Amino acid sequence: MTLDIYQVDAFADEVFKGNPAVVCPLKDWLPDEMMQKIASENGVSESAFFVKKEQSDHYHIRWFSSKGEVELCGHATLASAYVIFNFIDTSLKMITFESMGGVLEVIKQDENNLTLILNALMPTIDDEYHTLFNATIGEEPLRVFKGLDYILVYDNEEIIRKITPRFDALKSLDLRGICITAKGNDHDFVYRFFAPKLGVNEDFITGSACVSLAPLWAKMLKKDKLSSAQLSKRGNTIICELIDDDKRVAITGKASLFQKGEIYLPDK
Repeated sequence: MTLDIYQVDAFADEVFKGNPAVVCPLKDWLPDEMMQKIASENGVSESAFFVKKEQSDHYHIRWFSSKGEVELCGHATLASAYVIFNFIDTSLKMITFESMGGVLEVIKQDENNLTLILNALMPTIDDEYHTLFNATIGEEPLRVFKGLDYILVYDNEEIIRKITPRFDALKSLDLRGICITAKGNDHDFVYRFFAPKLGVNEDFITGSACVSLAPLWAKMLKKDKLSSAQLSKRGNTIICELIDDDKRVAITGKASLFQKGEIYLPDK
């Protein structure tokens, strides 16, 4: 049995930048165990699998890290849309993805720019893990918030750059990951994202983190359109905008194809 497979650098204007994702289009779902094995074999932070629904522009999407299925992934969704727009149905201008994490839309703005629209999730203040974060992150945050991930707010960009977490200690947290953030020098906000429990110590670009970062910083800075930068070695600028009465977040970026080919699976 063979399947088409694509590796796409998402939120990148050229290869070797942004966040790589593997995309595997399916006609029907594979067993969960097989999709997990494929994701573990791929060796990137996230692998996306999708199946077309009855509507021509609707797909059901799932994401797997090397350790397990995840509820939401922004960069692998952008990569999946890039594959559909360029290799599966070039007539489409918008795609709707249905997922465990809700309904996501991707709009093809032009030949280069894709806009990913996700449901906003305003995080809530949480003080329970302050002591643990002081020990594992190494810097005491100003505030801790809880949403899809833990969000630790710090005083400035320089603190975000210098933090070196104890990844082994962060594997026991109950949420997906930990996002550290501060007001940026040249951007409205900057951030880094750690998800060691998913096998990703530090993610290159985490679009899904913006579902909480965007409304949080929009409230603090009193503006709906924000420039952000993820301070990883392959990070990039992402423009976030609150839309639909602040109920959704639109993030715009590019994607670049690194490779395409086939994978070979046992028939049984």
